[in-house]
Amino acid sequence: MLRWTVHLEGGPRRVNHAAVAVGHKVYSFGGYCSGEDYETLRQIDVHVFNTVSLRWTKLPPVRTGGREHAREVPYMRYGHTAVLVEETVLIWGGRNDTEGACNVLYAFDVSQHRWFTPKISGTVPGARDGHSACVLGKAMYIFGGYEQLADCFSNEIHKLDTSSMCWSLVSARGTPARWRDFHSATIIGTKMFVFGGRADRFGPFHSNNEIYCNKIKIFDTETNCWLNTASAHTSMKQEVVVTHAYNAQSALAFSWKKVEPKGKGPCPRRRQCCCMVGDRIILFGGTSPCPEQGMGDEFNLMDHSDLYLLDFSPNLKTLCKLAVIQYSLEQSGLPHDIRWELNAMTTNSNISRPIFSSHG
Repeated sequence: MLRWTVHLEGGPRRVNHAAVAVGHKVYSFGGYCSGEDYETLRQIDVHVFNTVSLRWTKLPPVRTGGREHAREVPYMRYGHTAVLVEETVLIWGGRNDTEGACNVLYAFDVSQHRWFTPKISGTVPGARDGHSACVLGKAMYIFGGYEQLADCFSNEIHKLDTSSMCWSLVSARGTPARWRDFHSATIIGTKMFVFGGRADRFGPFHSNNEIYCNKIKIFDTETNCWLNTASAHTSMKQEVVVTHAYNAQSALAFSWKKVEPKGKGPCPRRRQCCCMVGDRIILFGGTSPCPEQGMGDEFNLMDHSDLYLLDFSPNLKTLCKLAVIQYSLEQSGLPHDIRWELNAMTTNSNISRPIFSSHG
């Protein structure tokens, strides 16, 4: 029984940010916000959401002891990716309005809150943004994105061996996924599922004929081969959740089904972040057309600072707390810890600045 259980405002107002779950915390890196300065280089900001206390905190800037050390800290950017390998977050790609796109690999030590730049080798992918990144074992796979130097969409797969920090271009067989950016990619078993994104109708170059992909493409990391969905043999017992749910349970059951969680969920949006913590999805940020303008061809966008929790199997305690909130029931006789949890579920954060205009 899927249910939206928590809705809080006032978190970091971010679009095209990148986030990873580390234990019971979500680390969010950078992103875009209308009205902020992305021409002046400054350190990327790091916000942390505690899924127990339901509170956001912002980490203080890292002290840099000189120009050389400053290069180890990524500058503020958007359209980048973040993945977790053991206790280290790897940040790659993205762009800044001054520097353009980036292809430097940055590492963030979660235990020490320390940045460093690993020494890498091999064939480094070209600078880009809007790509995807996912991890299988000790390997990070980069797919797609918009390449700055070539000025086109990509459908290449690059692999980083995080043990040796060596990049390689994967020589993939089969019919590849279409060139695209701002899609999603998920590893299940040893296969990478690619869905959605923006592409051009006529090829890799942008000709103002945008299309949005609605087909699942599967890449087998063991054979380095793109598979046809209908012939992708698998015994996985998981689902890829992308607003709707994609059933990947067997070779004969590749089908979509619409899921309709209980409770009030987020408004339609794009370029938000989603992280899985236990059996809950934490969704935050993103951007939408301003409500008063509808969905016409020309509209201002409203960047979001809200956060929603989607619980895949809410327990009785959670359902009871939701009933107390919904019906404004008396709380004075409840145990202190329950009252503390109810307060956390209903108290907004104060990380983001308020919006003074519809443009954000």
